[in-house]
Amino acid sequence: MGRVTERRRVVRIRNGGAGVRPDTLVAEEPLEIRLNGKPLAITMRTPGDDFALAVGFLVSEGVLGGASDVQAVTYCEGATADGSNTYNVVNVQLAAGVPVPDITLERNVYTTSSCGLCGKASLDAVRTASRFPGVAADPVRVPAEVLTGLPDRLRAAQKVFDRTGGLHAAGLFTAEGELLDLREDVGRHNAVDKIVGRALQAGRLPLTGAVLLVSGRASFELAQKAVMAGIPVLAAVSAPSSLAVDLAVESGMTLVGFLRGPDMNIYAGEERITL
Repeated sequence: MGRVTERRRVVRIRNGGAGVRPDTLVAEEPLEIRLNGKPLAITMRTPGDDFALAVGFLVSEGVLGGASDVQAVTYCEGATADGSNTYNVVNVQLAAGVPVPDITLERNVYTTSSCGLCGKASLDAVRTASRFPGVAADPVRVPAEVLTGLPDRLRAAQKVFDRTGGLHAAGLFTAEGELLDLREDVGRHNAVDKIVGRALQAGRLPLTGAVLLVSGRASFELAQKAVMAGIPVLAAVSAPSSLAVDLAVESGMTLVGFLRGPDMNIYAGEERITL
């Protein structure tokens, strides 16, 4: 298993003077996800929670709906020419009777890209692939003052970010603002997959009544992952994309952007945010 951080030599210039010192960097390594032994996708990630990342990714693809769908998750030995285990290849073996999706080139392009398919095709794909009832019926209500306090709580819990300054974070909260889980990764989509995967492993899907907060922007991909996991409220400290807003409106999810200090923009599902 690779380390979460690594040390590198750096020339540091401060106030016109230069000095050599070690610096702590976040680790980044590829992870190949295999399904029943067949390659499915490759993502660049921070090592750690790899099994959760893999199964969380498969939740967002509509393959998994619960822990009982998984027979085993293992690192693949012999992933290199000399037969050594790099801990960078994970195989998810489905339980008997769980349908195996058609792994095609089109599917691989879709699952490994940041944008997904385009326009209405993306929205249709999420609607037809979801394993859970839609989030539109989730009755959760979140006070605005709870939401505005979440970024500080997320930031305070980011231990690796404090050492590297180079990680995204995803935090799962209750409607009362209690932090349920937090994951950090070089990719914000990976951080969300780790959150969802850990919930699947613990038998907590769908994540009804939950609030997902992400550092950075809210892309379509992150909105997709939230909807597929049954999360009714997605908040981001930066802007959402237009397609993320379209998906939130169509699915009935609440989408909040620019959550900074006492301010926020509510792009969809404003009825869930109470003042």
